[in-house]
Amino acid sequence: QVQLVESGGGLIQPGGALRLSCVASGFTFRYYAASWYRQAPGKEREFVADITATGARTDYADSVKGRATISRDNAKATLYLEMNSLKPEDKAVYYCSSSYDRDYLGQGTQVAVSS
Repeated sequence: QVQLVESGGGLIQPGGALRLSCVASGFTFRYYAASWYRQAPGKEREFVADITATGARTDYADSVKGRATISRDNAKATLYLEMNSLKPEDKAVYYCSSSYDRDYLGQGTQVAVSS
């Protein structure tokens, strides 16, 4: 069955950086586009970034544009999100998603930004 396992979150100081990973299994990862979403406490889930199956094209939410880089390693069936210049408003649970099944999300990884 489809499985997406996110990792890499934690407590980061404002202005810091992070690299999130998402390991996919149960389907052929390299055939499908993939995305990152996040959900902050008390807020709806929001789009962060997505990437085509080959990695040729990416797209970002305005809130992270210029600070985030989405990438993938299809040989490892892994999706990445690198972010820098982190702000308190980046605090959220981050989830990855695949166009194989847009309704399925992993358990997420918590990112907290605080000094």
